[in-house]
Formats: sequence, structure tokens, C-alpha cells
Amino acid sequence: MERTHMSAFALYQTLPTDDSPPVKKTPPQVVTKKRKRKENGVAVIKANALKAQIKSERKKKMRKKLQKASPRAERQKRSTEKQQHQQQEEEEEAEEEECVNGDGEAGGEMVDTLLAELARVNNSRERASQLFRWLIHPVPVKPFFRDTWEKKPILVQRKNPHYYKGLFSTAEFDRILREEDVQYGVNLDVTSYTNGKRETHNPPGRALPFTVWNFYESGCSLRLLNPQSFSSTVWNVLSILQEQFGSMAGANVYLTPPGTQGFAPHYDDIEAFVVQLEGKKHWRVYKPRTDDEVLPVLSSKNFDQKNIGRPILEVVLEAGDLLYFPRGFIHQGDCLPDAHSLHITISSYQKNSWGDLLQKVVPAALEVAMEEDVEFRQGLPLDYLSYMGVQNSEKEDPRRIKFFSRIENLIKRLKNFAPVDAAVDQKARAFLHDCLPPMLTPEELVTSVQGASVTWECGQVVNVGARINLQTRVRVLRAECARLCSDGEAVHLYYTTDNSRVYHKEEPKSFEIQAEHTYAVEFLIHSYPEFMKVGSFPCDAAEDKVALAELLFEKGIIHTDEPL
Repeated sequence: MERTHMSAFALYQTLPTDDSPPVKKTPPQVVTKKRKRKENGVAVIKANALKAQIKSERKKKMRKKLQKASPRAERQKRSTEKQQHQQQEEEEEAEEEECVNGDGEAGGEMVDTLLAELARVNNSRERASQLFRWLIHPVPVKPFFRDTWEKKPILVQRKNPHYYKGLFSTAEFDRILREEDVQYGVNLDVTSYTNGKRETHNPPGRALPFTVWNFYESGCSLRLLNPQSFSSTVWNVLSILQEQFGSMAGANVYLTPPGTQGFAPHYDDIEAFVVQLEGKKHWRVYKPRTDDEVLPVLSSKNFDQKNIGRPILEVVLEAGDLLYFPRGFIHQGDCLPDAHSLHITISSYQKNSWGDLLQKVVPAALEVAMEEDVEFRQGLPLDYLSYMGVQNSEKEDPRRIKFFSRIENLIKRLKNFAPVDAAVDQKARAFLHDCLPPMLTPEELVTSVQGASVTWECGQVVNVGARINLQTRVRVLRAECARLCSDGEAVHLYYTTDNSRVYHKEEPKSFEIQAEHTYAVEFLIHSYPEFMKVGSFPCDAAEDKVALAELLFEKGIIHTDEPL
């Protein structure tokens, strides 16, 4: 059902941890008071109220500071670390207050303007932080990750249909169909959900506009998979955000005709940010049904309506709105009769849990333990099959207690052999393989190998003489674009700059680093975002420094502070 939107650009909404009452079909009321309210179990704060609340909290903290001011001798005992911590908190609060200053339109610029401004940010980590802050604005970032991330949904309604303008559009969708090689089942899914039945209608071959728009007019939803393969803007946004998450950032685009639904209720194995681009869509979100479905490892099957209970959040998203929900939260969206819907779901954190890391740590730890600790190589008791196993699990046998005690002791010892850093490097290699290649800013282009001025003119090669020397200043292209990893025998440098925009189209990119050059590569990576002279590389010989810099430059891993 359609609902009147809650007040303008106003929402930092949190959900209660207990079940909310069913949605009542009473006429909705527009929130006008600048105080915290609840509607359908969802806390609502106006943007101006959020601003006032932050200011009020800062004033309260300041008053408490003044009231608790200690004598000079006692103040001098306060540690530098505590002072720095307080200063950091105040700076973060000031940043969040700045986010909600003004008339509620902060950050509402067109996406291309925003990306142009971010291109001037010198540090890719800071660039990612600013882009994410814009994505969820006016929700403060620090409280979001502390209180909401992986825990509960939030809803941001802005009354600003242009907030995400330029990220993607139906016109861009049409252009891609006409100009790109879009294949059914690979790049595009045609779906429907009617009378409780979910169907996919993909024919074989290329998806051309004539057939695709006929499907749409017949009431089918269109899902464009990995739009970053075709849209430079989506590629740019995701390639920046992947540094915010330290995990692959992906996306799908969904176009739904009026009065239809394309997908059955289900939950996903990713953290989802639903960005409404055009039209509007009615969403229902449900809590995980059991503890086993909290932060699930895999996405669910399609559910029947009768098996999912009542929604904890029911809302109509309009252009400029955002809905976030963690993996494991069942959801479904349907179009109202009077408007189509276009949204993009930005996702991350697939298979990025402690358990996923331990799946790499534990087998490796056991292998090392068996090599280095004789207790892991000692034989099992001669008669253990007579009292262990499922058929013996109900027996009260002291030998079973002793057996479990031995297992517990070995597991405790296993942690001493856990190659945690090596396992993290395995995760890092997978992450770098998943990553999109960086989309270069204009400044990066002219100072990298991609923009080198060498060219063919009038029957000959020109501008080929530019060379790196000891005075050339260089840095890695992005904070997370390269990583040193060892397999125990050799050290390899893994990197993202040659990755494809098509997921895993290319094999992981790496090459061996000579042992005498590993410190120099570490030096470069840890020096980011500063530019360092090639002559400052910790290599023995000057020619080694230049040769290493030339190799990294040719791979697109580093760029210079000035064009060569």
C-alpha cells in the first residue's frame, strides 16, 4: 500500500530488537514535530532535529567536562592518549554535524559533480570514506557501523528525487541494450512473481531492445547484473567503495513495471544498500526467522508468504531514498500501480566473516601442528571405535570423557600453530582478484602508464625518451591496489590495476618480487599517500631502484607526481 512519506530528508531510523506490531491500515500522518517519533515500529528523526540533537549532545558533553574540571595537579596526570581520544571524538562529532548542516540538501549534488570533487581528494581511503558518508547521509557513519551494520535495517527518505541523479537511469539502461553485448542469463535476467510463483523468462542469446522492452511491457522485471561492466559511473562508485568495505563492492540494477513484482520473498548473503533512482517501490522487510538465519553464509530459497511472518518495516521508497538491510533479513519489493521503479542495490561483505577466515586458518594450523608437535602424531587408542561414534554417543563410559578431554587439549594447542597472517593474505589475494580496477582521475591518467605521451606520428614513434630516474617522485595508485604475499618459497606482488570490469574475467594478477626488492615495495605501500623519490627506495644499487620503479610503473601500480 502507498504511504505518505515521513518528513523531509529526515530520517535516521532504527528498528527495535523485538518484534514490531503488525502494520495498521490507518491513514498515515506527516511528521511535523522535531522530536523522536515511531511509525510502524521505526524511530524517525527529522534532519533538522538530528542536527539539533547532535548539537545538544555536544553541549551536554562540554558542560560535563567543565563540571568535572579537576585541579591543575590532577589534570596534569591525564594521559596524552586520553586527550587524543577525546579530541578525535570531538572531531568526528563535528564532521557528523557538518553532514546535517544547512537545509537538508547537503550532499544532494548530482553524482558526476560529486565524483569530480572526490577525484581531487589525495587519499583513496579518505575518498572512499567521503563517498560512503554521502551514500547514507544524514545517518552518521560511526554510529551506523557501531549500532546498525549487520544488526538491523535503516531507512532514509529525503524528499529529494535528484539526490542520486546521474548514478544510473532508464535511459542508460536503454543505451546499454542498444550499444553493448548484453546476454540473457549472463548480464540480464527477465523475471516475474505472480500468484506466489517466481519465474525466469530468459531466452538464449543477446538481449536486444525490441525483445527486452516487450518483456517489460508484458509485466516482467528486468535485472541488470554487474552494471559496472557497462556503466563508467557505477564502475567508479564501486571501485571507490570497495576500499571502504575492504571487501568486494558489487551491484545489480532492477527495473520493475507498475503494479508488478519480480522476485519472491528471500534473504541474501550480502549487506544490501537499496538506492531508489526513479519511480517508487513498496518494500517489506522481515527479521530473520531463527538464529540460524542471522548473518547467513548463503542466500535463501524463495519463501511462501505464509512462512515469513509480519514485516518489521513496510515503506514506499521514492527517488532519492535509501534502504539498508543486513544479510539474513527477508525482503520483498513490489511496484505500485501508478509508477515504475528503478533501483540499484549496492552490496558487499559476501563471505567476509570470521568463519570464512578460520576456514583458511584451521586446516593450515593443523598441517603445521602435525609437522611440529608429536602429540598430534600420536596414535588413537586401540579400542576407541568401541566407545566413540554416534552409536556409542549415549554410553556413560569414562573412556569417552578422557577422549573428549584429549581432543579439547589438542584444540587448545592448535592455536599456537595458527598461521593467521598467512591466512589473512589468502583472503587478501581473493579480495584483490574480486576487486574492480581503479578508475583513474584525470591527474592520475596523465601521470601513469595509461596516459604516457608515447605515440606514433608521421611514421615514427615520438616522446619515447621519457624515463624514470632517481629524482622521480612516485607512489602506489591506490591504498589497496597492491599487496605483498608469500607462499613460503617466493614473494609475489598481487595487484588490481589489470583486473577486468567483468567479474573474474581475468586470472589473479601477480608477479614475483626479488627478495632484495621486498623492503622497497613495502616502503612504497606503507608510504601512501605520500610521493617518494625513487632514490629513497631501500635497495642496494641505484640501478635496482630505477629498475623496480620502471617495473611497477609499467604494471600500472605506481604513478608519478608529474607527467614524465
